Amino acid sequence: MTTPSDPGRNLLSGPPPTLLPSDAIATDALAAGEAPAAVAAASPALSAPWAALAEIALAGDRPVEAYAYARTGYHRGLDALRRAGWRGNGPIPWSHEPNRGFLRSLAALARAAAAIEDTEEAARCKAFLTDSDPTAARALDFDAP
Repeated sequence: MTTPSDPGRNLLSGPPPTLLPSDAIATDALAAGEAPAAVAAASPALSAPWAALAEIALAGDRPVEAYAYARTGYHRGLDALRRAGWRGNGPIPWSHEPNRGFLRSLAALARAAAAIEDTEEAARCKAFLTDSDPTAARALDFDAP
């Protein structure tokens, strides 16, 4: 089954993947060694610096702090996904570099939720990550098919 406006697109295959716009400002600054807090302050709408802050907090055994950072990155990522046309479901490919800040925030949120024993939120986030892209779940050390 195809659509008249896009005769090659099969409607039975589900929504197309959502690709976020470039977040090179943040990812380049982080890669250059700039402090994640400074990058988050300079680019608060981008998920990558919030994901980095959450991962640092998790590594430092500060799960409540990690939860707050990850939740911020997750919500900023949801805002960006919606602006990019995402309607609440469909693939968010790990292979598209700008999607990784959101996916990392989602994984950090799952880990932080588990650490504070919010098991429902941890399970929901893990399922969302796996549904978004099983490759992301594997790359971020979550069990995925």
